[in-house]
Amino acid sequence: MGAFILRTLIGLVVTALGLSMTWKTEWFLRILGRNPWAERNLGSGGTRLLYKLIGMAIMVIGFIIVTDLWDNFMLWLVGSLF
Repeated sequence: MGAFILRTLIGLVVTALGLSMTWKTEWFLRILGRNPWAERNLGSGGTRLLYKLIGMAIMVIGFIIVTDLWDNFMLWLVGSLF
C-alpha cells in the first residue's frame, strides 16, 4: 500500500512540473533563458515551443509513473536492444 501511495505522489508531482512548464512558459524562459538551437531550428519563438514540448513529455512520464506502466514503457522503448 505504501508503494502505491509513494508512486502516485511522485507521479503527480512530475505531472504538475510538466503542466507548470507548459502553462507558465514565460517564467521558465526568464529563468532558463533562450536556447540558440531552438531559435535557429524551430523558428521565432522556438525556445517557447521547446519548453512546451519538454513540459508535455514530462507530463506523459508523470502519467506513466502514476499508472505504473513504467516497466511496460521501457520494455517497449528499449526491449529490442536486449
